[in-house]
Amino acid sequence: MATREQARIEAAFMRGDTGVDGGATEEETRDEAQVERDKAREQLLRGRAYLGREFLTWLLWRSESGGALVDFEGTGLEVLYMGRCTLRGVNGDVTEMMAKGTLAPYSENVRHSLDRGLLVHQARLRFTHGEKVYEVTLDAEFLDIRAAKLPELMTEEADDQLLERLYLTEQLSGMVDALVVAFMQVRASRSWSKKIVPEMKSWMKGESEAPKATKVQLARAARG
Repeated sequence: MATREQARIEAAFMRGDTGVDGGATEEETRDEAQVERDKAREQLLRGRAYLGREFLTWLLWRSESGGALVDFEGTGLEVLYMGRCTLRGVNGDVTEMMAKGTLAPYSENVRHSLDRGLLVHQARLRFTHGEKVYEVTLDAEFLDIRAAKLPELMTEEADDQLLERLYLTEQLSGMVDALVVAFMQVRASRSWSKKIVPEMKSWMKGESEAPKATKVQLARAARG
């Protein structure tokens, strides 16, 4: 019996079904493949998160100047960062900073942290589109809509309110998409490295600031 079992083991080894330790080579190959898939997924997520952080950082810079950032369905869309804002290091670094309080994202400390290499990872935003005001939390990894606050409903019937909420949710998603498209157009242009990045760096260093009137408007908007 022992001789037959030994012969079976040797035959399996010769076929390449087992390794020198007797373990199945198929399982080892599967493990290596899984490791490679995990590495690829990690790189994808890091790349996506980094691009998302660039977007949220660019949006913070653009929003401080006040006024509409994009046109959405024929009406200008204004963006205001408010409340909690989280900054993280690039390339998966664990370095993190959190700013809290009204208009905290526009503070000097946040700008200095951005200048030192951090990027906006998560933020609470207010969208003003005509007479409608939305609030939403976005994070850089997937730019998913989280903890959204929709405008006050105009309808009274339960069924109509459900349809209105669905409509407003779709509108909010469309606004985020419009802002991302605007960013990607700038990010893919030649002016990104030649003009936009230097201007953002100047803003981070405090060498250029939003007009005082704009800051007053931001403060009023935050109180509203």
